[in-house]
Amino acid sequence: MDTKSYKDVVNRSWAFRTVGYGHGQELWKEMFSALRTVGYSGAISIEHEDGIMSTQEGFHKAVKFLKEVMIIETAGEMYWAK
Repeated sequence: MDTKSYKDVVNRSWAFRTVGYGHGQELWKEMFSALRTVGYSGAISIEHEDGIMSTQEGFHKAVKFLKEVMIIETAGEMYWAK
């Protein structure tokens, strides 16, 4: 358990990061695939607590990143799986 201030990013053992800066696309694609597999198609929230990036920049980068990995459209009929 790291009890240092969240502002002390350089000396903490971990720090909050903007979406896409802590884990790459592979992990996020697996997460969105798992959510879709169990039928979830609801809201996705972005929580910004990155200590080295402004809220505006973090939000815009997170949105851009998530647009690349989210599954937006439904699969439709599996005509090939009869």
